[in-house]
Amino acid sequence: MLQKRVLKLNNFEILKGPIVYWMSRDQRIEDNWALIFAQQLAFENKQPLIIVFTLVDRFLNASVRHFAFMLKSLENESAKSYSLNIPFRLLKGNPPDELISFLLKINAGALVTDFDPLKIKREWKSKINLNINIPFYEVDAHNVVPCRYISQKEEFAAYTLRPKIHKVLNDFLDEFPKIEKHNYNSTEFVKKNHCFEYDLSSFENYPNEVDWIKPGSENAKKILEIFINQKLRSYAEFRNIPTHDFQSNLSPYLHFGQISAQRVALEVMKVNGFEESKKVFLEELIVRKELADNYCFYNQNYDNFEGLQNWAKNTLNEERNSPRDYIYMPDEFEFSKTHDELWNAAQTEMMKTGKMHGYLRMYWAKKILEWTTNPEQAIEIAVYLNDKYELDGRDPNGYTGIAWSIGGVHDRPWFPRKVFGKIRYMNFNGMSKKFDVQKYIKKVNEY
Repeated sequence: MLQKRVLKLNNFEILKGPIVYWMSRDQRIEDNWALIFAQQLAFENKQPLIIVFTLVDRFLNASVRHFAFMLKSLENESAKSYSLNIPFRLLKGNPPDELISFLLKINAGALVTDFDPLKIKREWKSKINLNINIPFYEVDAHNVVPCRYISQKEEFAAYTLRPKIHKVLNDFLDEFPKIEKHNYNSTEFVKKNHCFEYDLSSFENYPNEVDWIKPGSENAKKILEIFINQKLRSYAEFRNIPTHDFQSNLSPYLHFGQISAQRVALEVMKVNGFEESKKVFLEELIVRKELADNYCFYNQNYDNFEGLQNWAKNTLNEERNSPRDYIYMPDEFEFSKTHDELWNAAQTEMMKTGKMHGYLRMYWAKKILEWTTNPEQAIEIAVYLNDKYELDGRDPNGYTGIAWSIGGVHDRPWFPRKVFGKIRYMNFNGMSKKFDVQKYIKKVNEY
């Protein structure tokens, strides 16, 4: 595999002992560069290999809706790993403490994990790295072109990152090798370390699970197949129309790493024809998605007002005292109690299904800015609601989308207006010209 995907986080040399793959962001056995690297390391050193996942009861406003979608998939992945003679261990508690203790207990030889730009994951890694004396490798198994490799700074917009990605994209669109049966694992080692038990009742029970989408890598493949066979041909034309079902529905699977973005890209590129739709979809899947990772990795304030560019902070500061036509409290937003029936429907769709149409996410966030007393509160409410209800919440795409909608990140200044300043504006009448708003509202009310 390409070593450009791999970063060694310390200078320790590998020891005699099991190679541990700490699975986190990329929760799959197949098409996983981090696991591929960990097994290659184990083969080269003739060492055992074990997969570990660390589970916490509370994580960034996640509920049983998110934990169930994640754990039911991981249970299937643990069965796959067992069939390959690789134990899969679920550790419960504070991730750094549990993992450090486990590494010492089994006398691990090296640690491998996934790349993740979120602050909380990076803090966990830093604490672990300070308390181990074995090599610690980070592998970007989430992006097609690794985030650290493609840029060493926060990119201004898609047009600055796009040419960098396209220049090297073909080099990174290679086929994945398969994970092999791990013959350096003894039967005793596998049985002793394979433990995957959990209790969904221990998690926050609201919002509850959804049943319109099923978790797991096999279901992700089915959804991808449906998208390619039934939706891709008209994706460019209909993707932004909420009354039309032309979105891929892959975002929850991509968020939890139940399918690889690279696998999705490879399969879409195999399709003959539909060039415009393929171009639009791959732009979103690769350039826009990796731009979001870039923003969150190089900007530690990705989830608050301080992360915005200076022009946006200045224009929003100038509008702080502008009168608002409506002001709503957080619970009024949460339970769809605004005057705007379209906004209420979008919020209701997210609450009930765990997914809001991508085009409406922009309108939804911009109206929160318009109906709160300041941009700090607007971002806070949007992040809270997105992370609590969206299946793909707590994700760079979500944080970046909110920053774009409320704070003009990766956008340009527009004509100034009340409250928004030079931030791009959206309104109900404009949305009504794009699609049948009443049809959408009726559909949501039937859920």
